[in-house]
Amino acid sequence: MKKIKKVITTNQFVINYRRMLPYAKPYWKRAVFGLLLTIPVGSLDAVIAVFLKPYMDNVMVAKDAKYTYYIPFAIVGFTMLKGCLAYLSTYINTWVGCKITMDLKKKLYAKLLDMDIGYFDKTSSGHILFRYCQDADMAASGLIMNLKSFFSKFFSSLALIGVLLWNSWQLSIIAIGVLVVLVFPIQIVRKKMKGVATKTANILAVVNTNYNESFAGNRLVTSYNLQQYQKQKTKNILEEVFGLQMKMVQYTNWLSPVMQIIISFGLATVIGYGSILIVNGTITSGNFVSFIAALLMLYTPLKTIGDKFVSVQYSFLAIERIWELFELNPDVKDKPNAKELTKVKKGIKLEQIRFEYVPGVEVVKGIDLEVKVGQMVAIVGNSGGGKTTIAHLIPRFYDVTSGTIRIDGHDIRDLTQHSLRANIATVFQDNFLFVGTIKQNVLLGRPDATDEEVKEALKHAYLEKFVDSLPNGLDTEIGERGIILSGGQKQRLAIARAFIRNASVLILDEATSALDNKAEKVVQKALDDLMKNKTVLVVAHRLSTVVNADKIVVIEQGELLEEGSHEELLAKESGTYKMLYETQFAVKTRKENEDK
Repeated sequence: MKKIKKVITTNQFVINYRRMLPYAKPYWKRAVFGLLLTIPVGSLDAVIAVFLKPYMDNVMVAKDAKYTYYIPFAIVGFTMLKGCLAYLSTYINTWVGCKITMDLKKKLYAKLLDMDIGYFDKTSSGHILFRYCQDADMAASGLIMNLKSFFSKFFSSLALIGVLLWNSWQLSIIAIGVLVVLVFPIQIVRKKMKGVATKTANILAVVNTNYNESFAGNRLVTSYNLQQYQKQKTKNILEEVFGLQMKMVQYTNWLSPVMQIIISFGLATVIGYGSILIVNGTITSGNFVSFIAALLMLYTPLKTIGDKFVSVQYSFLAIERIWELFELNPDVKDKPNAKELTKVKKGIKLEQIRFEYVPGVEVVKGIDLEVKVGQMVAIVGNSGGGKTTIAHLIPRFYDVTSGTIRIDGHDIRDLTQHSLRANIATVFQDNFLFVGTIKQNVLLGRPDATDEEVKEALKHAYLEKFVDSLPNGLDTEIGERGIILSGGQKQRLAIARAFIRNASVLILDEATSALDNKAEKVVQKALDDLMKNKTVLVVAHRLSTVVNADKIVVIEQGELLEEGSHEELLAKESGTYKMLYETQFAVKTRKENEDK
């Protein structure tokens, strides 16, 4: 992902608001009304300054008693009106901002789910959380509030400049001249901020990842006494965050003091020259007091412009980052004229397929393999040989680098991903379970299934008695990632999910390799039921689970070395399968003897 090193420019301002315009369009009436409210809110800032002139001239100088009553009440009345309008404006603009944020998050989440597996392989959880969620908050709400603030201050400035000109055009020239000088420090800050905001956002994504890993890997941290290691790692990350924050302060917070110094020179000049104008009768005392009040209200927001500038920069940065996400295209996508796969009738055929995760490093090397309908084909071999990769290429988790995978004669790249995967059920070694109930996790296989079908699936997965023993039965909450379940129970719940899906093709990816012997036997019984009347591809490490396969293929270093039935492969002298089988059998026999 290329780094963003842009700063606020007029063109960038326009581009970012154009990007956000479609999201504001459904709420344009409220958005416009909220922004229109900023006109009186901003303009009423000048009321106090306006009333100070007659109050000063008529009460303080002329001693006219009638003005002592209505001017204070008028000031309070206008202030109350401004407060009510300001509240209404803030409420409406916040409502619009939250609505836009929600719509933006929906679209970003949909975009995230459209990305292929390869994208998730390369992207950290903290990066995803920050880019797809927190950036949306920063972009939409921040931009709306900054726009509200801009309009409010704009109309406030116009009204106050009007008061300045009304009271004294000579002093107004000085005041406006100071505003022009204030532009130069802002330009310096713009250049200094290059890259710092982007680096800060990136490191905050790393912070999120670190917390996620600490949560997910808490057992590993505890069992390996990694607390000190994690503390040091977090310390280093947080110190980098601190360094960037201090750099941002260094680059921006000098702006406010400099602004105040420049403003003080402006005020001093206005007071000095204003005193001369009062003495020679060019302006009255009321004019002068009204002018100073308006000038102070005009200059005050400029003193904190550094903080506002950083806020706007972050909002614009978030928009840039969001649009980078929208412009991403998944490597695996449907063709415009992709066909629907209704049912697998003939089988699956791999024709000289090659695949590489990293360019130039092949992990699958020219493999030919056929799985006919109703067959059980097992892929075996040592770890790291490419077995799981082959299994992941069939449902198009990745696209082959070269060669073709066909189902019923159709190149799977010519089929819609949805219809392809609807005909495939996969049971992984480590099956993911969502927060929720047992029933909800089974229904992921087929959301429209009935309670009776869910119970039947659990029965086939040998979980029926366990579920019935629970106080809440199907509605039992299983915790994050199924924390209350044992490894075998998690696998059987995943098998129940595959049962209820009732897909014609079943892929078992090392489904029992992480289980102990007792759990494996129960899970294997459930798998035997699941495989009935299915076209099955089994990736297996334990060869005892695949001896009844119609065909066994041996994969080593991405190449197909042997192919045949269990008996045929055992008959090969010095064969790879025979060596693997005898090695595992010897290990199993030794363990059994040790147990005795």
